[in-house]
Amino acid sequence: MQPDPFDRQIFSVIDEKCRELEDKLKSDVVFYHGSIYPHYFRSFRDFIEDVKSKSQRTEDTISLVLRTGGGSAETTERMVGVLRKHYGQVNFIVPDVAMSAGTILCMSGDRIYMDYASTLGPIDPQVPTPDTGDYVPALGYIDKVLEITNKGQLAPADVVMLKSLDLAKLALFEQARDLSVDLLKKWLVQYKFRNWTQHRTTNPGTPVTEQEKADRAEQIAKDLADHKRWRSHGRSLDVAKLKELKIEIDDYSDIPDLSTTIRSYNDLLTGCIDRMRVDFVMHSIHTPLN
Repeated sequence: MQPDPFDRQIFSVIDEKCRELEDKLKSDVVFYHGSIYPHYFRSFRDFIEDVKSKSQRTEDTISLVLRTGGGSAETTERMVGVLRKHYGQVNFIVPDVAMSAGTILCMSGDRIYMDYASTLGPIDPQVPTPDTGDYVPALGYIDKVLEITNKGQLAPADVVMLKSLDLAKLALFEQARDLSVDLLKKWLVQYKFRNWTQHRTTNPGTPVTEQEKADRAEQIAKDLADHKRWRSHGRSLDVAKLKELKIEIDDYSDIPDLSTTIRSYNDLLTGCIDRMRVDFVMHSIHTPLN
């Protein structure tokens, strides 16, 4: 980013808003804007290490303000490893959007903060194609193949399509799908559900078993990966839809003080990012914009 003197004044306000959010949430706060791709991982790792080494907070908690269109499931797994290495509690804040791999990342958190205008998305990891290396959504390709192969009688165009299939590419897409579902199931049980000890609706007060946690996680993973249900890779899954899937969300829509603090930080920073057309940005009070 190449700021002018006016931008530098805005950056100082952004730093102050970040500090206010840290005090409000009693945690370190890091902002992440960009795709979740392997070539950003080292920057992410170094940034989190730097924040942890400089932080004076004692809560052992990080809140990651996330804005992403998605990316690689493998990179998501590595990012979670970094966050969990340095912090006992990891929260995610989604003021705007966290799609696909961003949704998977959020499911590794202890808490997910959203308001009525925030959105996650169906899980559909992006994988590099063997021929070009370009990242493409995996599930759309798989769904189309299943649609054709499940037909009772194939049209000539379908036969041509199947003959042109790159089986290595199809296998890569299937592996990415399976990895995404497995990670989501694992993280929900390990982190999101670890304080879910008693039922609150069905048989209130009775203990929640590990098998019940695993079953709930598996159903959530299947629902988020069901593109026939959502109809679109970019479908908005807001707080209401996520609660229908029985995913617990910390909805700050009607908490004016928290909502104002989050939006003041996020909107000012993302406004600068959008105006400058920057693909990848991380921010904290320990690593200010310059």
